Amino acid sequence: MESVAGTLVCAANGFLPGSLGIPGAPWFHPGDPRSEERCACGVSNPPPFCLFLLCAPDRPWEQLGGACLLGIGIWVMVDPTGFREIVAANPLLITGAYILLAMGGLLFLLGFLGCCGAVRENKCLLLFFFLFILIIFLAELSAAILAFIFRENLTREFFTKELTKHYQGNNDTDVFSATWNSVMITFGCCGVNGPEDFRFASVFRLLTLDSDEVPEACCRREPQTRDGVLLSREECLLGRDLFVNKQGCYTVILNTFETYVYLAGALAIGVLAIELFAMIFAMCLFRGIQ
Repeated sequence: MESVAGTLVCAANGFLPGSLGIPGAPWFHPGDPRSEERCACGVSNPPPFCLFLLCAPDRPWEQLGGACLLGIGIWVMVDPTGFREIVAANPLLITGAYILLAMGGLLFLLGFLGCCGAVRENKCLLLFFFLFILIIFLAELSAAILAFIFRENLTREFFTKELTKHYQGNNDTDVFSATWNSVMITFGCCGVNGPEDFRFASVFRLLTLDSDEVPEACCRREPQTRDGVLLSREECLLGRDLFVNKQGCYTVILNTFETYVYLAGALAIGVLAIELFAMIFAMCLFRGIQ
């Protein structure tokens, strides 16, 4: 009777005897009361959904999460517009990209580690899985705290200060200036707040001998791409409104990515929750293995 009850519990959780959804599960043998009993919910006997969540073939949470983090990290590091150099004076974001790469690779591998440990009932693998997830969980929590502490480094005032101090106009050999030029051309914007920022850009004013009101990257193009034709370079450099992009890049970029920022925050909370549950399930299986 108990074996039948155990089998029914397995079936209720999506596992039928002889068809667990996980090939080669070594602990389940149809008709064996001891193995069927292990499917029953209890403190010392882990429920089958623990195994299901750690090693479901159609729910590769860690692999997908790891692949996403890897993709974001690689994009930041190799982006042809030099996005990573826009805050060259602040290495925090570059460090964040390396952290994303490392965490993405770890999560991708940990998905297989947890699956292997669950299927083979290997306590050593499950313990490593738990510890690695715990380390990643703490790293993400630390990153969130650091982002909150250093949030003032991503303000409008910070970018304005860096632009007016370091911008050198059309000097393509200077990474900071070349990156700002790419951003202004790509987004059709000018400066951080608008064209007036360049009145206080000391290096830019010195290099242009005060002859140009704005850099060429602020000029309107048709179409608005790097290869686009300038409407009028001469009128633009004189600061004529009809030929200059008037919007500041801070507002344009913020409006462009505002939706994605909230989405990224929601995804981060979701990832932390999944990792927390993964640790609980790993310990559930670890304690249930005899």
